[in-house]
Amino acid sequence: MGIRKYRPMTPGTRQRSGADFAEVTKSKPEKKLTKYVHRKQGRNNQGVITSRFRGGGHKRLYRFIDFKRDKRGIPAEVLAIEYDPNRNARIALVQYTDGEKRYILHPVGLKVGARISAGEDAPIELGCALPLEKLPLGSNVHNIELLPGRGGQMARAAGAVAQLMAKEGEYATLRLPSGEVRIVRKECYATLGQVGNLDAKNISIGKAGRQRWLGKRPHNRGVVMNAVDHPHGGGEGKSPIGGKPQTPWGKSALGTKTRKRRKPSSKFIIRRRKTASGRG
Repeated sequence: MGIRKYRPMTPGTRQRSGADFAEVTKSKPEKKLTKYVHRKQGRNNQGVITSRFRGGGHKRLYRFIDFKRDKRGIPAEVLAIEYDPNRNARIALVQYTDGEKRYILHPVGLKVGARISAGEDAPIELGCALPLEKLPLGSNVHNIELLPGRGGQMARAAGAVAQLMAKEGEYATLRLPSGEVRIVRKECYATLGQVGNLDAKNISIGKAGRQRWLGKRPHNRGVVMNAVDHPHGGGEGKSPIGGKPQTPWGKSALGTKTRKRRKPSSKFIIRRRKTASGRG
């Protein structure tokens, strides 16, 4: 993938950049693998806003992605690489030898016409899905299961890749994209390779209107609100927060850890991820 720069014809295009879509080979999705999904836009079942700053945006068709890779032992051929409006990664349309078509996440380097498969006896090749116990140490993987049979839940974003570091007993040790090191059962499946569209993180939105196209509404800071609307609000002119940073509902914010102390999965984490501020 490459980055497309725009000529500064308007203020909105001065800093704007976007994907060049060079790797995309098909413009329209497979009709049977799509469905219109109603977007909740931050509302609950009573129409009350429960998640702020969401709404609007362009219509989207949801593409059904095969995260489970449960069609084992049947080879498939990559037919096309497509754009997916619901994620920053590209998706690949594959067709199995029995005629069934599915979408998978597109890994870097997977070309149209390549053959892939899934299962314990699948080859150690790009795009193939195998249990962690069958993969060699040092393998780069994505779309990793947390529980056997549940389907891939980790390392699915554009450019995401995890590394298989060790295998001991019933568990395999993985270094995740966040820097976290954790153990996963060896029966869990993972797909070889790194998720494509590596430059997605380098795209500059350029203008507020483009965020609106994505369904994101303006985000208002608490310090510019009235005291009745936010704990940071009130005061004359430019006022500081005053006390400890809080959410509108009084919970501690801005750097405070929110993970439950006794979360059951904590025992599987060997080393915690590093946060942006450097705290673990």
